[in-house]
Amino acid sequence: MENYIATTCAALIVEEGDQFYFLQKGDTIFRLAKDEGEHAIGDVVTGFVYTDKENHSRITTVALAATQETFGWGVVTDVRKDLGVFVDTGLPGKDVVVSLDDLPLEKEQWPKKGDQLYVKLVLDRKARIWGHLAWHEDFWQLAQAGYDNMNNQNLRAIVYRNKESGTFVYLPDHNMLGFIHPNERFSVPRVGQELQVRVIGFRKEDRSLNLSAKPRAYEMLDADSQMLLAYLQSMGGKMSFNDKSNPEEIKATFGISKGQFKKALGGLMKQGKIKQSPQGTTLSDEA
Repeated sequence: MENYIATTCAALIVEEGDQFYFLQKGDTIFRLAKDEGEHAIGDVVTGFVYTDKENHSRITTVALAATQETFGWGVVTDVRKDLGVFVDTGLPGKDVVVSLDDLPLEKEQWPKKGDQLYVKLVLDRKARIWGHLAWHEDFWQLAQAGYDNMNNQNLRAIVYRNKESGTFVYLPDHNMLGFIHPNERFSVPRVGQELQVRVIGFRKEDRSLNLSAKPRAYEMLDADSQMLLAYLQSMGGKMSFNDKSNPEEIKATFGISKGQFKKALGGLMKQGKIKQSPQGTTLSDEA
């Protein structure tokens, strides 16, 4: 059996059960799930050989996301801090483990259930299958060059590496690579985490994209602040209201309390979007 693990081979169906066909190759007997297709005793079936979580020798004909020769995307199904993370790569009845030796030292950067990892299969000395994370070079082989005309586009990104210099991501909808500087993120993301990012530049040296995981300035504003900005814009950039204005007039005009009004004004002033004076409030040049 050990000679066949994680390889593709042909075996002869010698018996049929309720849920499985039983196939033989040499002295080894494999199980093949009957829900993978109809066969008859005497048929020769070619498939991928592995051991399932119940330690049964299995062969499968389903298309796999990853093999020993090829990388593929798998979904994290479980996390064990003493072992690593379990990943579904398509093997029926088995998730492969990405060892903690392959994962970041900081466990808060480990993937969580539902995250996505780009892995291939490897065998250890005991013929056990593990998942191995792709390196930076593997992503360069996967991806195509980016374009210098994508500024301000919103993209979907999957984190594959964190360094002190920043976060490296794969852009699955465009098959490109990107980089997030620490100043362009609120925290260090998990490996395998999916992010919504925005293109802010182009790296000529490697034709990848500079990205931001922070929202645009106006997207960071709360509803009251956005409403005041819209009101100012509709009034030509000026209004007679400021933080000294009458609460009843504020309520009648904006439908919010004076406390809410002052909080919104304060936030807009901190972002440099407005200026106040005794005469009222005006939009700044940065708004």
